[in-house]
Amino acid sequence: MFAFFSVIAAAVLSFVLGTAWYGTLSGAWIRVSGVPVNENGQPQNGANPMLYVAGFIMQLVVAGMMYHVFATAGVDGIFAGLVAGLGVGLLFITPWIALNNAYSGRPVLLTVIDGGYATLGCAAMGLVLGLF
Repeated sequence: MFAFFSVIAAAVLSFVLGTAWYGTLSGAWIRVSGVPVNENGQPQNGANPMLYVAGFIMQLVVAGMMYHVFATAGVDGIFAGLVAGLGVGLLFITPWIALNNAYSGRPVLLTVIDGGYATLGCAAMGLVLGLF
């Protein structure tokens, strides 16, 4: 049961960091992502709450799998969790984002923004999971 709460806490922290990350970098992200915008310059589908619900569910999936991998590999402690989470974001997720963006001809800055969040978010998840 405790694992369930640590996964939720890890997902919540990552989600909150994502809000701050993309809030800070929204102008650049909108410009390089090519997402359609409304008359206020905001993403057309940005007010759709289902995007945020789905985003949080995906955070739970990542945090749950990271918990499983950490438990199996014996990752224990804040520093070990932080480093392992950093590795997941930087060395698993970011290269996959880069691959998808390269094949679709997307700007490198989009990879930097999205990969940066994947790295930060997974590092935060690892830190929380390492606590428990």
